[in-house]
Amino acid sequence: MLNNKSVLITGGTGSFGKMFTKLIFEKFPDVKRLVILSRDEQKHYQMAMEYPESKYPAIRYFIGDVRDENRLISAFEGIDIVIHAAAMKHVHLAEFNPMECVKTNVLGAENVINAAVKCNVKKVVALSTDKAAAPINLYGATKLTSDKLFIAANNIRGKRDLVFSVVRYGNVMGSNGSVMPFFLKKRKEGVLPITDKRMTRFNISLEDGCEMVFNAIENAWGGEIFVPKIPSYKIIDVATAIAPECAQEEVGIRPGEKLHEEMITISDSFYTVDLGKYYAILPQNPIFDIKEYKKHFNAKNVPIEFSYNSGSNDQWETVESLRKLIKENVDSNFDFIQ
Repeated sequence: MLNNKSVLITGGTGSFGKMFTKLIFEKFPDVKRLVILSRDEQKHYQMAMEYPESKYPAIRYFIGDVRDENRLISAFEGIDIVIHAAAMKHVHLAEFNPMECVKTNVLGAENVINAAVKCNVKKVVALSTDKAAAPINLYGATKLTSDKLFIAANNIRGKRDLVFSVVRYGNVMGSNGSVMPFFLKKRKEGVLPITDKRMTRFNISLEDGCEMVFNAIENAWGGEIFVPKIPSYKIIDVATAIAPECAQEEVGIRPGEKLHEEMITISDSFYTVDLGKYYAILPQNPIFDIKEYKKHFNAKNVPIEFSYNSGSNDQWETVESLRKLIKENVDSNFDFIQ
């Protein structure tokens, strides 16, 4: 799929970019070129220590910001596939710095689209978030806008062999700023701050998130939002899994936070199909024949008024399963105190 292809990852020095890079070199050793685009000079330096060009001749490190369309055009030259992972993602920081979030997440998305069109890129896959469904915070609103831009971009591609799609998933286990590393650090203090003991979240590993992107690269027809079927967890179960000896102190929901997350709303259900491993929210103005699409993928319509919510999910992580996942995906040295 990616052998003899040139691939670029925006935000490529982040948690997703590093895992995706690892998997590309494992699965597609004959990848022609892998461009890591990021604005963070220090993270470039650190990643180059792990993936030096002397050992990985296909890799290139390209300092650039998605806010700069001209820089993206330079970076996208000769690229076949773009994975758009760059984003300003911290909910509370976006609430206090709204235009910075808009510039990166909305205007940056438009710049990626324009550069892809101008440089004859073949496929673009954009990473979304559960917070983009029925958003109540600015971060979610900017990511919903980004999703809409990438979906609509399929209608302006003209006769180009170019497909835009989106993958939307929940909290990534162990990613920068996520709750599990935070609790692991706080356990030594004897108290874990819990925003609200009723809170739930979807849970996905970084590797499974990357596999979703590979699926979109291979199977997207243009304009789909792919959603994984994944379990939820209760925030109090995460705290108990990591530090059963610690007190759990409820501190209240932060600005822009939800009690439960949603990836498919009731309004989305009219356009959502079940693909087996994933759901796909299909575009309302598709560039393809919906009946042909459903037949090709053996896709089934979801029930009307279906929604996919972390609080009403039918799959749940337990304290025991969370401990196993934390050791496998977050901290290999993790052990809990009985």
